[in-house]
Amino acid sequence: MIPMVDLKRQYHNLKKEIDAAISDVLEQTRFILGPNVSALEEEVAAYHNLSYAVGVANGTDALLLALRACGIGDGDEVITTPFTFIATAEVIALLGATPVFVDICPDTFNINSCQIAERITAKTKAIVPVHLFGHPADMAPVVEIARKHNLKVIEDCAQAFGAKYNGKKVGTIGDVGCFSFFPSKNLAGYGDGGMVITNNKKIAEQVKMLRNHGSAKRYYHKVIGYNSRLDEIQAAIIRVKLKKIDQFNEARRQNAVYYCAAIKSKDIILPTTISDNEHVYHQFTIRAKNRDVLAGALQQKNIASAVYYPVPLHQQEVFLNLYNVSVKLPQSEKCAQEVLSLPMFPELSREEIRFIADVVNHAS
Repeated sequence: MIPMVDLKRQYHNLKKEIDAAISDVLEQTRFILGPNVSALEEEVAAYHNLSYAVGVANGTDALLLALRACGIGDGDEVITTPFTFIATAEVIALLGATPVFVDICPDTFNINSCQIAERITAKTKAIVPVHLFGHPADMAPVVEIARKHNLKVIEDCAQAFGAKYNGKKVGTIGDVGCFSFFPSKNLAGYGDGGMVITNNKKIAEQVKMLRNHGSAKRYYHKVIGYNSRLDEIQAAIIRVKLKKIDQFNEARRQNAVYYCAAIKSKDIILPTTISDNEHVYHQFTIRAKNRDVLAGALQQKNIASAVYYPVPLHQQEVFLNLYNVSVKLPQSEKCAQEVLSLPMFPELSREEIRFIADVVNHAS
């Protein structure tokens, strides 16, 4: 069986360091907001050349707390993409705001920046671009539009740790960057975890307070907050992996090169990297009109595949019921019918990639 991601291989490669890091946490018995959380925050901030990083419980909370720290609330509108995991829009709704969906560019699966301006209203307060599958969204026009209309830009970097846009790491281009450390992510723990990064001291302090029950000083509470603290054991594990993240991402890029060379079928649309971007291939996502047949052929050969995402958010029942969404977003709708993600992780072998590609070539 070739899985979508083989966490065991990476663990075995890092076993000595990870086991030592976990053991050290157990010996210190400082499990909540301990030294590893603080150290990881410093290391992630330094990696991005920013002043602040705040660890939170998961990637969804990173978005939620970042949006709230940016002042998003009841009656506001936030522009985002419909082609993403529901958390991106879910947090907007949780804050009483309305997600406004803009169609995607089919080559990158990211928000089409050319269509953002026409969706801005007097209620618009922020834009949330998603760096989907590890490819950076087109940020220059997003930032330009945001500055023109005095909007906040919150980058959803859940799938793109280490990706670069015009030489700048994602998460450093807008006002705030939000990461997930879910086990399958490029930089991951062995449970939930998230991080908010920014150069804005006020936003960082607000997120830090919100994650800890609205408290900047123990038992003194300024606002209603959340229990959203990054776990100390997860922070210790992530610190081990952070040292190797650039190496892991380069291995993913090399795997993508092998895939693209091995998949010969003209019926397959391969993923691309737009000039001056550095893709980190959280997913290797192809497009095929016979997607379901292809997935079945892979399954017969014990090769995993996945559809990210089968239903765009503007067509999800929850948003249809909440907002009576009636917008047509043809590129998102078409991609949802054609996308198929193949196994992708740093330890994937060339032999496995050739085997997967052979099945794809013969089935398409």
